[in-house]
Amino acid sequence: MSAVTTRCCAPIAREPLSEDDATELAVMLKAVADPVRLRLLSMIGSHTGGEACVCDLTPGFDLTAPTISHHLKVLRTAGLIGSERRGTWVYYWIVPAAVARLGALFTPLAESASV
Repeated sequence: MSAVTTRCCAPIAREPLSEDDATELAVMLKAVADPVRLRLLSMIGSHTGGEACVCDLTPGFDLTAPTISHHLKVLRTAGLIGSERRGTWVYYWIVPAAVARLGALFTPLAESASV
């Protein structure tokens, strides 16, 4: 494969994924494949200060608190969000490296200006 082909292609098209990478990425892809979880991830990431209290998230859905908690747990288990209990509330934030890894899987690398 030429250097130009390598630079222009998304990582998934450059070479086969290892079994471990495919397993880890599949967990993340499954996590964001659900509309509720995708919305939660977006709500957390776009919230002022980059983190959101569960109390900020639940009003946006016609779902029970346990259902929202389940979806947040799936995102946490996939490594896409982190969390911390503060008093009676739990606060969530996006894990930038995990979200970037997922996004980079399909994103062609930027070609240099000289190519």
